[in-house]
Amino acid sequence: MTQSGNIQELRDKFGRVHNYLRISLIEKCNLRCSYCMPAEGIPLSPKAHLMSAEEVLEFARIFVGLGVNKIRLTGGEPLLRKDIGTILEGLSKMPVDLSITTNGLLMDRHVDNFQKLGIKKINFSLDTLKEDRFQELTRRTGFQKTLDNFELLHDKDFDLKINTVLIKGINDDELVDLVNMTKDYKVSVRFIEFMPFDGNSWDRSKMVSEKEVLDQLGAHFGAERIASLPNEDNFTARKFKIAGYKGDFGIISSVTNPFCGSCNRIRLTANGRIKNCLFSNQETDLLAAMRAGENVENLILESILNKKAVRAGMDSMEKLSDPALHSDNRSMIAIGG
Repeated sequence: MTQSGNIQELRDKFGRVHNYLRISLIEKCNLRCSYCMPAEGIPLSPKAHLMSAEEVLEFARIFVGLGVNKIRLTGGEPLLRKDIGTILEGLSKMPVDLSITTNGLLMDRHVDNFQKLGIKKINFSLDTLKEDRFQELTRRTGFQKTLDNFELLHDKDFDLKINTVLIKGINDDELVDLVNMTKDYKVSVRFIEFMPFDGNSWDRSKMVSEKEVLDQLGAHFGAERIASLPNEDNFTARKFKIAGYKGDFGIISSVTNPFCGSCNRIRLTANGRIKNCLFSNQETDLLAAMRAGENVENLILESILNKKAVRAGMDSMEKLSDPALHSDNRSMIAIGG
């Protein structure tokens, strides 16, 4: 931990300052997306091992005291938490940029509360615009409800990003259709490279790279119509825009072109464990420490200091492709997006 003026910072040994916390609220989901969890599901943490609403808010206060000014709620599906209203209300009072990642199925039940609390930023998971493919990918129904709730949020002027995980031979033929959503909708479509996690049958051949995305879109729209937008601070998505379209699109290339050099993200799992990198299988149990009255701030500091320069030490495609190096990492649903 260092201090800059009166502001405390979580700075790692490579000089990266971590001010963005992603809190997973739940390991359960109402979908079963193949890239996120195995078909048979995962062993869930007992309820007593999960953070309560009060503990979520206390962790948030601790991290804010360490310089965090951006919090995103994830899951599983965070809107499945019965106490989501309590959590949102508490977090909305803190000096943070608050957002949420959701599959959207339950959003119509919560949209009024989001508006009341002033929470406008929503990452909306949508991997296909075809109903039969939606059922194949998610192993569930609900396609039309998903689209209806997307329209609802758009009509109410939420700041929307669409998250699309690309898998070769599954949905990579929808790149153009998804980008065409940005013609009339002021949204940002983000294409995410398929990443390796426990139980999702990852291999390199299933991945659609940043280059392949741009090549396919360039062939359709014309490369001269695709403008590169300036990168945001601590960016994850390299952003582009089709000339004349209201929205834009981005590519999150964690595998082929990682953005680790400017990473500012920390993850807190639903059972209260800190992960300093999405790819890391190393975790520190903050919840047990908090319940035992231990100094949680020191554990957070230690975790950040131990962060590797690139993808938890997997700094080559060969290492990333070695199952022994990532097989102990959790399924994505248990980490939080």
